[in-house]
Amino acid sequence: MSLSFLASDLYNSGSLIITKKISFHLFKTQNRHSFSSEYRRRGFTEVVTPTLYSTALWERSGHWEHYSENMFTVTGEGSQTYALKPMNCPAHCLMFEQRVRSWRELPLRWADFGALHRNELSGALGGLTRVRRFCQDDAHIFCTPEQLEEEIVACLDFVKTVYQVFGFSFHCLLSTRPTPCLGEPELWDTAEQQLERSLQQFGEHWELNPGDGAFYGPKIDIQIKDAIGRQHQCATIQLDFQLPIRFNLQYVGPDGQIHKPVMIHRAVLGSLERMIAILAENFGGKWPLWLSPAQVMVIPVGGDSESYAKQVVQQLREAAFMADLNEDQSATLNKKIRSAQLAQYNYIFVVGEKECESGTVSVRSRRGKQLGRRPIEEVLSSLTQLRDTRSNQDDF
Repeated sequence: MSLSFLASDLYNSGSLIITKKISFHLFKTQNRHSFSSEYRRRGFTEVVTPTLYSTALWERSGHWEHYSENMFTVTGEGSQTYALKPMNCPAHCLMFEQRVRSWRELPLRWADFGALHRNELSGALGGLTRVRRFCQDDAHIFCTPEQLEEEIVACLDFVKTVYQVFGFSFHCLLSTRPTPCLGEPELWDTAEQQLERSLQQFGEHWELNPGDGAFYGPKIDIQIKDAIGRQHQCATIQLDFQLPIRFNLQYVGPDGQIHKPVMIHRAVLGSLERMIAILAENFGGKWPLWLSPAQVMVIPVGGDSESYAKQVVQQLREAAFMADLNEDQSATLNKKIRSAQLAQYNYIFVVGEKECESGTVSVRSRRGKQLGRRPIEEVLSSLTQLRDTRSNQDDF
């Protein structure tokens, strides 16, 4: 398969820009209430792994036997075949096995936001909901069997916390062993029973989904509805006894003996592209300030206001807001305001001579409501409050 369309022919430059901007808001570190802060609070460490691996790794993990038709391959020197990674789990297993681990280190929680590539059938592709190149909030947890139930419940709580911010309702599916699958039936029974106990402890409604587990283990799939009622599977929690066996992963227990860890595969948002598509429909393009890719448009009006407008934009950007400046000399003020409203900027700041002299901005919401002339320090404080509390308000 040619690599020329790995970013997918369904991507256009506009959607890529919007995806990157919104992804920035989901993961930016400046915001103490951001998604990344949830990772730190819950004990995850971000790691970065390569994109291209020898097929020997995928043979070792079992993916080559079960998933190779969905992988993009390239041939290097000496006819060595490599494959672009469709998932991060084998790389994290390599990291775990680099040295002897102690039970005191567990659980190890590694998050990886790298790009993944999957050779999906052309008929399965659709907008941003299913693409051939995507990023996901991927993470893997290595723990002892005794820690397993607590870790799974913590993953479910993470999902619930994040989805409540977006206002999503969700339901859980317990997906059991498919055919074919890796491993002994006894291990599958143990894994499925463990997930069922965790779901019961979590207390939310769940249903059985027979035969839809991954080839290496059962999983909990979390589904949400979009604005037009379609179901999407975004979050997932997968229990894996197989990769620790195939990679011979070990840790030294408190008894001084060698034990095998259990591996949990986990995503909260899932594919960022898919989640952004769902959110775009859910908000109808009217993004709340904390998530918006177009937060503030600054419009200078005559005189020396352009220099002051540039200062305002710089102040906003230094405070980590998405701010732009309308420098179109040919358009009228009304046309500039209308263009900003159509582009769904959350706020429009008009600055003229009076604003320059007083250090203020004249604020309008995207709905056309005039919020009056405000000192720039007051406006920055109000916007920061709206952003950090993830508020959906338009007024301040």
